[in-house]
Amino acid sequence: MTLGLRLLRDGPVSDAHNLLLLASRTLRTTDVARSREAGVQASLAAWSAGDRDGYLAALDELCPPAVPPDEEPLAEAGHDPVEVFWRAYRDGMHRALHGDFERANTLLGPVLNVLRAQEEASRLLSAGTIALMLGDLATARQVLGLALATARSEATPTFLPRILEHLAYAELREGRYHQARVHAEAGLQAAAEHPQSNVTAGLAAVLALAASIAGDPAEVATHAQSALHIAHAHGPGQARTLAEWARARADLGHGNAEHAAARLAPLVHAGPRQGHFGLWMMAVPCYVEAAVLAGHDVDADVERLIGQYDQWASRGADPPAPAVVLRCRALVAGNEESEGLFIAALARHEKVDSPYEHARTHLAYGMWLRRRRRPVEARTQLRRAVMGFDQCGADAWTERADAELRSAGEAPTAVAASRSETGPLTQLTPQQQRIAHSVARGATNREVARQLSISTRTVEYHLRNIFTQLGIRSRVALARQLEPDPPAARTGGQRP
Repeated sequence: MTLGLRLLRDGPVSDAHNLLLLASRTLRTTDVARSREAGVQASLAAWSAGDRDGYLAALDELCPPAVPPDEEPLAEAGHDPVEVFWRAYRDGMHRALHGDFERANTLLGPVLNVLRAQEEASRLLSAGTIALMLGDLATARQVLGLALATARSEATPTFLPRILEHLAYAELREGRYHQARVHAEAGLQAAAEHPQSNVTAGLAAVLALAASIAGDPAEVATHAQSALHIAHAHGPGQARTLAEWARARADLGHGNAEHAAARLAPLVHAGPRQGHFGLWMMAVPCYVEAAVLAGHDVDADVERLIGQYDQWASRGADPPAPAVVLRCRALVAGNEESEGLFIAALARHEKVDSPYEHARTHLAYGMWLRRRRRPVEARTQLRRAVMGFDQCGADAWTERADAELRSAGEAPTAVAASRSETGPLTQLTPQQQRIAHSVARGATNREVARQLSISTRTVEYHLRNIFTQLGIRSRVALARQLEPDPPAARTGGQRP
């Protein structure tokens, strides 16, 4: 079991799964508690690997095989509470994996409450994982935040990177991209102190996804490549799916739909490179949009994918998904149907707090209107897209929406105008421009990080790129680039 746990952190995850599954079976007759612990860890290894059958097999080790899922009432009189707990966990995870989230919530809700009440970092991490599986993102963030505080107070550094990985992913799902970056970068620092390469891959993939919305292509490429390097060696399919999705989303955000569609096609179709069984569905909307913008024929295969996504969305695991389904259908529908679907999608968005996806729908509708020579209506939608992307810090998408707005006949918005620069900073991304201005005014890296809700490592990364792109070597030179002449020289007077 010890070797299996070590490989789960820092080795081939399929090997970890096999060893932990063997340990679970071996310990079943001598130490039931440790057998179940090994079974849970084996399921985590299978999840990391993207091995659906292995995940189910590990779950089945948690309870006697003579009692199939859901065959007996859970709380039958006389049942051992421990047995009831583990059956509920096993059956709930089975139901979630088969898309029955209503039954999964019924089964896993009490399990989550039991784990929360124990106030141990490992238990709280498990509770947060369950909440993520059920799509209860607010609970996931709350529980994982408590797990993080508990792990720090318990001085259990081994758990810190995994907790930070799950917390960053929960924040990413909820549209809190800058917070996700801060926690993912903290996770990388913790993992460097206690080597956990597989967790490092997951954290790098989360950073790549966050950067695909709130960063620049170079940053996405760096983090994605880091995740994929480990994924190729150790086989964590979850990290590979997230990293490839991040690269595709960056392509799409910068207007390269053809590349985005090519990257996503293997993830959303059957085959050896298909995405992770628990995650690939979330990449379907990006693939549909990329395929449409790239001019691909909308065939039965795309319709089938949208139908599958619709079924998944109806089960409640992702709050904005029902609105996103309507956007996908609008993109592929005929002209006479698309507008009604876009309007229905926007009405659905109003019921859920998902600013990034909401802005994506405004952008798609605005682009559709502009291409049908309805610029006045298009500008209304595109303005809302610009504002929505800006509010959630989606810099690349803000620029894309503003470019569409200018093509619809409007001058840059106030948001875009505040971002745009003349002179030497035109080659920098909006995030780099903000950092450059703050540094030029004398702010330290720590102060800039606090102002922009990012980590000091991110500030240092951007600052190095700024210096390289501007051909300078110091903060003083940067200040001179932004303020080439002192105020007194410009007015012809002298300082008082």
